[in-house]
Amino acid sequence: MKKREFLKLSSAVLTGVALTPLISCEGKKEVKKEVLKNWAGNLTYSTQNIHRPKNAAEVKAVVDQCTKLRALGTQHCFNTIADSEFNLISTKGLTEIGPIDEKASTITVGAGIRYGDLCKFLYEKGYALHNLASLPHISVAGACATATHGSGVTNGNLSTGVSGLELVTGTGEVRTLTRTLNPDIFSGTVVNLGALGVVTKITLDLLPAFDVRQTVYLGLPLTQLENHFDEIMSSGYSVSLFTDWQTDNINQVWIKRIARKNEPFTPEPEFFGARLADRDVHPIIEISAENCTPQMSVAGPWYERLPHFKLDFTPSSGEELQAEYFVPRDKAVEAIKAVTSLRDELRNILFITEIRTIDADELWMSPCYNQKSVAIHFTLKQEFDGVSKFLPHVEEKLAPFNVRPHWGKLSTISPGTLQSRYEKLADFVRLAKEFDPNGKFRNQFLEKGILLGS
Repeated sequence: MKKREFLKLSSAVLTGVALTPLISCEGKKEVKKEVLKNWAGNLTYSTQNIHRPKNAAEVKAVVDQCTKLRALGTQHCFNTIADSEFNLISTKGLTEIGPIDEKASTITVGAGIRYGDLCKFLYEKGYALHNLASLPHISVAGACATATHGSGVTNGNLSTGVSGLELVTGTGEVRTLTRTLNPDIFSGTVVNLGALGVVTKITLDLLPAFDVRQTVYLGLPLTQLENHFDEIMSSGYSVSLFTDWQTDNINQVWIKRIARKNEPFTPEPEFFGARLADRDVHPIIEISAENCTPQMSVAGPWYERLPHFKLDFTPSSGEELQAEYFVPRDKAVEAIKAVTSLRDELRNILFITEIRTIDADELWMSPCYNQKSVAIHFTLKQEFDGVSKFLPHVEEKLAPFNVRPHWGKLSTISPGTLQSRYEKLADFVRLAKEFDPNGKFRNQFLEKGILLGS
């Protein structure tokens, strides 16, 4: 199956296939025409009308001018959630870093700033964020809008660190909302799926800066995981498991622990039957670890250890597809066992799977809403035929656990099923109508997949 056919198939299941006439921006403002692809190159965006504002005032001008548009961050989504047939408004120019509010321990930044560019600034000022995703290349607003996450049994996803935001609504109104001043709706605005408007600024909670040491173990027996899952996943501030599903072992365990100043540390030579790695490794063992953040239990700044990949290098494998599924943490072992039955299907299409924990949150459209979760992430080869067959199979295996997919990854879960798994969906739909009464920011992904054409 060719790439374009695969994307049409996966998008059709979730969003429908109806097309509407082209709607362009009114007015005389020039629009840059360019062909854009997403980060992995598997998706070509459906319009060449790309707007690149440099500040919030220019964002408002574009929103006022256009009848239909979607906000676009660092183009890391693998599906059509950020796509538009009409206009795209890139937030890459919104990169300002505001002053730190020391009293509130917060900072307000431009929506398009990448985590990697923000983190060094924060560390030098003595501050940290509570967590980071596996790669620092993604934008703050895009990551939070899709509930992107790191790992840790007590760490919520990245959007749980948002205490305020500014956005331009569908009517052109510039609204500022905070966790304190808007408690009735704020939990519906952070993981917003791009449905409420264009986020221009985000306020993030800060912690005192800290250091982390990263220790890797190889060959964790699955039996140990079955018997000691909570203990293993609680062994560090952030813990990731990597597996190719081809043996009865987890290939690698990455444990990221807080490094106390002047506190000696010697890692144990074994960890639940896994052996200590004697060198830095890549999650895909055949690939050089040059792109990866330092391991070997060497302490370093939080922002150089919590991600798996360095900012200046290509993350992961580069040319790939991704799918990710969230299940309740107390069902994690059962879910992992269910996936092992697909070992043969995965043999020729999988680069690696990562398994992580994420704490529960109160954000309406978060996959972790009111649910301590485990995420099972598949980094897949661009074998479109094999992947298109695999996704429905893994979703069927995980269906008993009321699985929820990552908003920015590939999935074939039907709209009706997906909608039934979000108890605050009706409230979110009402919020979308309030912020965008004319559907300016709706696309096929939202219209058929989440908002029910309302």
